[in-house]
Amino acid sequence: MDAFRIALANVRFPAAPEESVTLAQQAIAQASHERARLVCFPECFVPGYRAKEKSVPPPDPLFLERAWSAIAAAAAKARIAVVLGTERIANGALLITALVVNQDGTIAGFQDKVQIDVSEEGTYTPGSGRRVFQTGPLTFGIAICHEGWRYPETVRWAARRGAQIVFHPHFHEAEPGGYKPSSFADPANSFHEKAMLCRAAENTCYFASVNCASAGSPTTSAVVRPDGTLLAYQPYGKEGLLIADIDIAAATGFLAARCKSA
Repeated sequence: MDAFRIALANVRFPAAPEESVTLAQQAIAQASHERARLVCFPECFVPGYRAKEKSVPPPDPLFLERAWSAIAAAAAKARIAVVLGTERIANGALLITALVVNQDGTIAGFQDKVQIDVSEEGTYTPGSGRRVFQTGPLTFGIAICHEGWRYPETVRWAARRGAQIVFHPHFHEAEPGGYKPSSFADPANSFHEKAMLCRAAENTCYFASVNCASAGSPTTSAVVRPDGTLLAYQPYGKEGLLIADIDIAAATGFLAARCKSA
């Protein structure tokens, strides 16, 4: 087994932007202690996802620059790569993005959210372009929340370009009257966790989805094997790191590569 250890930061929603940085630094240190080589955070964890029921201060590019620098320093100290769900301002527009930090603290780049949800259109602007990233022997892609749920092409794009795993930062909290699952991919629950299984199986790659910890959450953080079977998931509402050892050699991308263009 060509094992590569990852961590998904299933942490609570930050009470303030400053706390998001502190929580991220703590999770990075803990993931390194657990011998993970990469840690991934939920969607817009820094400064916090701008859901209608959340009180997140207006976008602040200076805060974001300071936050990214602090998290990059934490990554370098811990010698671990980081996929940070965050936001950024480009050409005056607010984008949902994932910042990728190398294990030496250098910035590898961003993957912006290209397919935004209808509910986000008044707040965020769609990004453009996709890319894959590399850390050690691992090639990976990123599909953010709605992209991974509704647009399987975003995952296939990465798998066809050598990604052995696609990380899926998302934000999903309980809604009034919503179903509260206690087991992964419960048939009575929404389609979302079943989609995680599909994204892995249809591309023969790993799929790693990470959410914030919250009471009654309809989805949790999970890692799915390339054959579509569940490797590990975080108990619902339980704050902490989900640690998983993935077998890079098992992620062949075979089915993704066989897809013929229309």
